[in-house]
Amino acid sequence: METRTRVGIIGAGPAGLMLAHLLARAGIDSVVLERQSRHHVEHRIRAGILEHDVAELLRATGLGARMDTIGFRHDGTNLLFDGALHRIDFARLTGRHVMLYSQHEVVRDLIGARVAAGLPIVFEAECAAIEGIGTARPAIVYRHDGAEHRLDCDIVAACDGFHGAGRAALPAAAAREYDRVYPFGWLGILAEAPPSKDELIYANHPNGFALLSMRSATVSRLYIQCGMEERLEDWPDQRIWDELARRLDHPGFSLNTGPVIQKGITAMRSYVVEPMQAGRLFLAGDAAHIVPPTGAKGLNAAIADAALLAGAIVRWARGEAGALAGYGAAALDRVWKVERFSWWMTSMMHRFDTHTGFDRRMQHAELEYYTQSEAGQTALAENYVGLPFAAPEGVP
Repeated sequence: METRTRVGIIGAGPAGLMLAHLLARAGIDSVVLERQSRHHVEHRIRAGILEHDVAELLRATGLGARMDTIGFRHDGTNLLFDGALHRIDFARLTGRHVMLYSQHEVVRDLIGARVAAGLPIVFEAECAAIEGIGTARPAIVYRHDGAEHRLDCDIVAACDGFHGAGRAALPAAAAREYDRVYPFGWLGILAEAPPSKDELIYANHPNGFALLSMRSATVSRLYIQCGMEERLEDWPDQRIWDELARRLDHPGFSLNTGPVIQKGITAMRSYVVEPMQAGRLFLAGDAAHIVPPTGAKGLNAAIADAALLAGAIVRWARGEAGALAGYGAAALDRVWKVERFSWWMTSMMHRFDTHTGFDRRMQHAELEYYTQSEAGQTALAENYVGLPFAAPEGVP
């Protein structure tokens, strides 16, 4: 069974859905293929912080209403060490803010807009092969409802994650991979408990990192650093609450507790593959890069990729022959800066068993500088609220 479209998009995560949304607004047709069910992608809990320009892009393209109704505007964040809380004032330092609005809510909004417009999105479609990326007519071969299908297109956008077919389709001789796996993970919980503070707290503690976040006025999202050899069975609920109270303790603070409704351990990794394009194959989001969650950049980097790729495709479709060639370099220029910030936040906030006494003093000096210096606070704030990226030209 064969069909044809202008842009074949693999993956209905933030990158793939935003790309499809921007292309539709520019009048360029696409088909989105997603391996999982709609229910699965709309309910998987992921990142919660939207950079300033990501939130503005959602508003500008008709997707900001729910975000502005049920999301939370944050004008700052907090670093906690030595039992003292230090607030980084985004609004004062940069004039910008972030929104706390979960990734699955963004995905729901994007899927809802696409379905309401009657545009094609195929769930439970397993990509089997990407063919002809060195030609002007590549194709995606996939299985759906027990049958094999072929989607012919002009461009393949692989937004299908680290284990997807897109990254695997890069010519091996050309691909360069940069990888760092961290020797710890995050044990995260969702709890039916009101947030203990109205902004996030990033805690550096002798026992390890902790993060206080939230998902709503009644649900808290909290994390603690743990060893990758540890299992969920090692962390009964009371031990988690006791450790969170210990690591987050500071004057005037009281930790709200409640029933734990979700629990999991997340590995920590920094990864980039270059180039992000080969022929008519273009990678975006986790298909090309992964960041540790400390800097809250994964979702945001994916949407920035989508905006850059959408702009290149729109210019190419309107006759700018070389527009596609510059996508990978432009994306990687931003990606490496995002990787640096995520690596730096991870290095500054976590306990490393390999640290010497000198390393620990350097980490402490880093924390003091970035909380006591106006220049240091500004550098942290401008990276956290997001390096600017432009909405694609030609997209209303």
